[in-house]
Amino acid sequence: MAPELELPRRRLGRAGIEVGVLGLGTVKFGRDQGLKYPRGFTIPDDRAVRALLDLARDLGINLLDTAPAYGDSEARLGRLLRGTRDHWVICTKVGEEFEAGVSRHDFSPGHVRASVERSLRRLQTGVLDIVLIHSDGNDELIIEQSGALETLAELKREGKLRGFGMSTKTVAGGLRAAARCDLLMVSWNLADETEIPVIDRCRELGTGVLIKKALASGHALVAGDASVRATFARILAHAGVGSLVIGTIDPDHLRANVRAAVAASCDSGR
Repeated sequence: MAPELELPRRRLGRAGIEVGVLGLGTVKFGRDQGLKYPRGFTIPDDRAVRALLDLARDLGINLLDTAPAYGDSEARLGRLLRGTRDHWVICTKVGEEFEAGVSRHDFSPGHVRASVERSLRRLQTGVLDIVLIHSDGNDELIIEQSGALETLAELKREGKLRGFGMSTKTVAGGLRAAARCDLLMVSWNLADETEIPVIDRCRELGTGVLIKKALASGHALVAGDASVRATFARILAHAGVGSLVIGTIDPDHLRANVRAAVAASCDSGR
C-alpha cells in the first residue's frame, strides 16, 4: 500500500541507516507504571497494536523505538512484526531494567551482552538495527568506566547490531559520547533546548541524532496542533537531526503527528 502521506527520510549520520523523520515510540505497548505522561492509559491488546503498526507503516514510518525497560514491548513487537521485519528499523536499548515497578541499572559488559542477546530473542530477529545505552543520568561515568560502549562496539563487529550509541541525559555526556558513537538520542522540545550544542557537535562529527521528548512526554499536546507543528518545524530545521521519536497508541494522534512532520519538513525546506 502506498503511504497516505509522503514522510521524508533522512540518514542517521555515519550509521548510514535511513529512517523517516518521525519514529514511533513503543513504551505504551508494554508498560503503564512509573511514567510521566499527563494522563493515564490502558495498554492496548495485540489487535490494537497490530492495527497501529499497520497504520504507521502505511504512513511511511519505519523506525520503532523500544527497550527492555518498556515491559513487554520487545516481546510483543517480536510477535507482531513477523513477516514485515524487513520494513522496520528497530532501536532498542541496554542498561535499564524495570521490574516490580522499579528501575535498576547495570552497564557492565556482561549485562550489556546478555541484554543484546535477550533482545535478539524477544524481537525474533538476527540483527538489531540500533542499540543505545539507556542512561541513568551518569553519562560521563558510564562512558568512561562501565565498558558498555566498548561492548556494543564488539557486538557490532560480531554482526549482532548495525549501529550503537547512547540515550544521554546531560550536555557534558552528550558531547563526550558524540565522538564515540554512531548515533545519540537526546532531548529537545520548545521548553528545553539545552542539548542543542550536542546536536551541533553531532552534525560536525557525522554522528546521527534521534530526538526524544519532543512533545515533552505528551504535555505539549495540550497546546494543540499548532504547537506540535511549531515544535517539529523548529527541530527538523536542524540538519543534524535524523528523526523525532514520538510515542502514541492513538491512531488519530499518529496521523496528526505525521501530518505535522510532513508540513514541518516542507517548512524547513528539507
